[in-house]
Amino acid sequence: MKTNKAHNSSKTMDKILILQVMAPTSDGEIFARPVSWEEAGDEPIVYIEHDKFTGLLSYGDRILTRIKPVNSNNFDYVGKIIKKIDDNSQTKLGIFQITPNGPRVKSIDKSGKDWLVELDKGVVIEDGELVEFSKIDSGRRIRSEKVRVSERLGDPSAPKSVSLIAIHQHKIPNIFPEDVLLQSKKASFLQNKKWDDYSHVPFVTIDPKDARDHDDACYAKPDDDPKNIGGHLIWVAIADVAHFVRSGDAIDNEARHRGNSTYFPDRVVPMLPDNLSGNLCSLHEGEKRACIVVKIKIDSVGNKISHKFTRAVIQSWASLEYGEVQEVIDKGKGKPKVLDLVNTVIKPLYDAYSCLKISRKARSPLDLNLPERKIEIDEKGIVKDVRFKERLEAHKLIEEFMILANVCAAETLSYKKTPTIFRVHEEPDKEKIEALRKTAVSVGLKLSKGQNIKASHINELLAQAESAPFRDLINLSALRSMNQAFYSPENFGHFGLSLSQYAHFTSPIRRYSDLIIHRALISAVGLGDDGLKDIDIDNIHSTAEKISESERRSMVAERDTNDRYLAHFLSERIGNEFCGSISGVSNFGIFVRLDETGANGIVPVRTIANEYFKYDKSANRLIGSETGLKLELGMSVRVKLSEVDPFAGGIVFQLTHLENEQLNYEGSKGRSKFFNKNKYKTRNKKLKIKRRERRIKVS
Repeated sequence: MKTNKAHNSSKTMDKILILQVMAPTSDGEIFARPVSWEEAGDEPIVYIEHDKFTGLLSYGDRILTRIKPVNSNNFDYVGKIIKKIDDNSQTKLGIFQITPNGPRVKSIDKSGKDWLVELDKGVVIEDGELVEFSKIDSGRRIRSEKVRVSERLGDPSAPKSVSLIAIHQHKIPNIFPEDVLLQSKKASFLQNKKWDDYSHVPFVTIDPKDARDHDDACYAKPDDDPKNIGGHLIWVAIADVAHFVRSGDAIDNEARHRGNSTYFPDRVVPMLPDNLSGNLCSLHEGEKRACIVVKIKIDSVGNKISHKFTRAVIQSWASLEYGEVQEVIDKGKGKPKVLDLVNTVIKPLYDAYSCLKISRKARSPLDLNLPERKIEIDEKGIVKDVRFKERLEAHKLIEEFMILANVCAAETLSYKKTPTIFRVHEEPDKEKIEALRKTAVSVGLKLSKGQNIKASHINELLAQAESAPFRDLINLSALRSMNQAFYSPENFGHFGLSLSQYAHFTSPIRRYSDLIIHRALISAVGLGDDGLKDIDIDNIHSTAEKISESERRSMVAERDTNDRYLAHFLSERIGNEFCGSISGVSNFGIFVRLDETGANGIVPVRTIANEYFKYDKSANRLIGSETGLKLELGMSVRVKLSEVDPFAGGIVFQLTHLENEQLNYEGSKGRSKFFNKNKYKTRNKKLKIKRRERRIKVS
């Protein structure tokens, strides 16, 4: 890199690069990638050190960064921000406000920052309107704090506008180009004579009640092989998206650009146009559909004996829901069409699943107890209910079948040495495991030590915490100790599932990774001429990185939308008290997760007591300097809802109870009941003595 005074080799330890911020990870870590990379080898992924700038970063921001290589399993470089750049070209979303000091726009993110608006002559914007804006470059060294509105987006409180905010804010593509829609409308199902005909096989789909597309269908029966007593044959049929979407065509390019479908409480932003995702590729009841089918043979304890992939035409006998399938198994009653399938289809599925449960137990995948939250929206776009999803055996059955099919895909492609994209989950960093171990020890639990940590070791810890009051603490801490799964052309195994080879094969309607796997299988097994092309192989590394980033972007957008919907739901309950637990600790306060809805909010440290709190980062807790009061992950609390910002999704609580003990704030200074008066008097007395001694020395 040439400068005015020197020429630095690309191999020097420090480099100055312009990076673009990637979507933040689930635990808030920030990574970035070079805006341009012309050197040999793959572009580096840079971990951004936390400093005063990181809290202001969002997806897509550009930063001038000094980077240097590090020895880490998760990233190649660590970067320190020099300055944030191109901010004036980045558009943001905000609420337009008419104030006594002139028109302003308030950001919808949780920073709550606002700016003075410079309006063009004759432009009228309504108070409270949602707008897109960008900063104005004054041309001076010190930037202007004024912004200009670039687009009016309407009423932010209008029905279903919450997800639109996330779509716009995170730049999720939600409008299909004309050529993509035109191509999808021309698509048609053309049965190939070489495909197997499985239309006589009683496949069924089992999905949530509100599912619009059906990726997968299953069938199972006892194996009649006398050498495999107690074993089963399982068929998993997956929609053959590769038949309709060819490598490099308009639909394929758009699907790669989107990476995956994004799911909000009120809408879905699909990866594929509706004529494919909701029609031709969806395994609807009674309709003939093209599929890639894997036939799997397992023994009596769930071990896989063999498997084989083929292309076939199937016809789903029934589109079933998880709840109705479980009801007929548990209670023996239900809808007539479900009852008609009990003995011939449903029970054989559960019998095969019983075998798979044995092998799963032996494999011991990570078994976190973190219920999934569901937000129900009515037709007007208003939250009518927030609850945690019930996890049934029917859910686990389909999950286990899909995992098995994904393993078959990964093993076949590895054996055939076909370029592909694996689903990778690396083992946790030693530092994070040590932090988890310290958390466990602090509550009287134990995490086994060893050279190589396994999911089974963490499961032992989770089992210890199951009947203890620290269950949520240990589950949250274990989750935060995990690395995030990602896509890679190189196989590093899947730690969470305790599998040496794993790939995503079962959801090609909503994940581009699965479409790549389908094409790879078509090439590897010789199932047609629509398999992997040179362009797919040449771009395999960049595709893996792109879809990993798209996945993180969708996760953040979905989380932000849920936060905003929850804030809207709670906005009419200000002043009410709720039970919850501490889900996060920082130097500026604690985060509380409510038991009833799973909503997360902050308790600012300044509101807790009239004392200084020291942040113990290693133990992840706050400790009161006067009282010794400890605020730690997982502690049960009771809080009062004091502030809600529905547009930003921000929620602020006041702490009223800690571990069932009421916090009584005495006097105008707000000291808690834990305040040690004698200790305070002693400290004051010592200070007075020191001041007196200083005055004597000065005189």
